[in-house]
Amino acid sequence: MTSSASAPARIRIGSAPDSWGVWFPDDPQQVPWQRFLDEVSEAGYEWIELGPYGYLPTDPARLADETRRRGLTVSAGTVFTGLHHGPDVWDRTWAHVADIAALTRAMGAEHLVVIPSFWRDDKTGEVLEDRTLTAEQWRDLTTQTERLGREVRDRYGLRIVVHPHADTHVDSEENVSRFLDATDPDLVSLCLDTGHYAYCGGDSVKLIETFGERIGYLHLKQVDPEILAQVVADEVPFGPAVARGVMCEPPNGVPALGPVLDAARRLDVDLFAIVEQDMYPCPPEKPLPIARRTRDFLRSCGTPVRAPDTPNRSGK
Repeated sequence: MTSSASAPARIRIGSAPDSWGVWFPDDPQQVPWQRFLDEVSEAGYEWIELGPYGYLPTDPARLADETRRRGLTVSAGTVFTGLHHGPDVWDRTWAHVADIAALTRAMGAEHLVVIPSFWRDDKTGEVLEDRTLTAEQWRDLTTQTERLGREVRDRYGLRIVVHPHADTHVDSEENVSRFLDATDPDLVSLCLDTGHYAYCGGDSVKLIETFGERIGYLHLKQVDPEILAQVVADEVPFGPAVARGVMCEPPNGVPALGPVLDAARRLDVDLFAIVEQDMYPCPPEKPLPIARRTRDFLRSCGTPVRAPDTPNRSGK
């Protein structure tokens, strides 16, 4: 994705179902998928992620029609994995990945966001396993992730981008660096989520400057530092922390997104930067105004986002 003189590098801004409070394929607290598609287009975005598999239509022809007539294009799908458990979980993992990868490819996207499994339940806080991996589990995580990257590339033509995430084993600066040092750059890239990385104490600009060649994708979000300090002190699981508002609307939190985007632009590669403000659960009328304000803020940072009154590519 390296740019050329005739095609300068771009940061392509989009949004995701997560910014509409969508965490599950089907949940009465979530907005219907039609409303999400209508509103994300109305807010001025052109790129979206699939979100939890089964939330948006899984028939490629229908999804292509629904997105096309709203001027939307899919940038990535998302899968959840527990690859540190070793080869024994491969078949179960691949069964989860294959359908999502096929739909992602059918929609013309090139990326598959890979989120490691949680060490504690994100709703109840139940500890599911030790929060620290053994040396053997680290080997399994890295080798099986490389295997996933190879299989997804060879079978579906997709690039995996691993997403450091709160309450997983790939979270802090130390663990992210260890993961990147132990994996093949040709097979494994990173989805840098600015909010999750800040949640876990990391510096996004430093990570981009240190591991620039590994940054394959961005998620843009911020954390409220006061709420973060409270949830860390109280050892609050990620789900309840989100319900407290730990992930907040830009530019009200950290990290500052302007410097992050500037650092990303200096890489001189094409990147997706997908707005993903965790808000589950949330009132159905809350996401659209936030999405509009966030679009305006990102435009002020020098990132082009289609204005909401601009006709989409279907001319409607």
